[in-house]
Amino acid sequence: MWKGAPASSFGKAKDLRDNETEAEKLLWKNLKNNQLGGFKFRRQHPISLYIADFYCHKLKLIIEIDGGYHFTKEQIQKDEERTKILEFNGVNVIRFSNDEVLSNIDNVLNEIKKYLPKV
Repeated sequence: MWKGAPASSFGKAKDLRDNETEAEKLLWKNLKNNQLGGFKFRRQHPISLYIADFYCHKLKLIIEIDGGYHFTKEQIQKDEERTKILEFNGVNVIRFSNDEVLSNIDNVLNEIKKYLPKV
């Protein structure tokens, strides 16, 4: 899925990993090392022209954690367009706010589990 990502995305992704939000840290603590259903997630992963907060290639799933600026009219439109493009290419996108992650991580994890295959 990283094919087509500009070279500059990889440096930016590293910067984002080095400066993650508290919500991203908390979710990563619960996703890393295949903790969620045995699936490998990557954080700040370049996909085409975008950088996904969290991505699982096997599930074709992107998890976005949205801070305050994501709730401006302009950013909402950009996020919707980005989601449409990614979904058109076979990737599911789910979004949570920073507040959702920080105040109810169990609910967030349960929502993510809905995208895991049923055993």
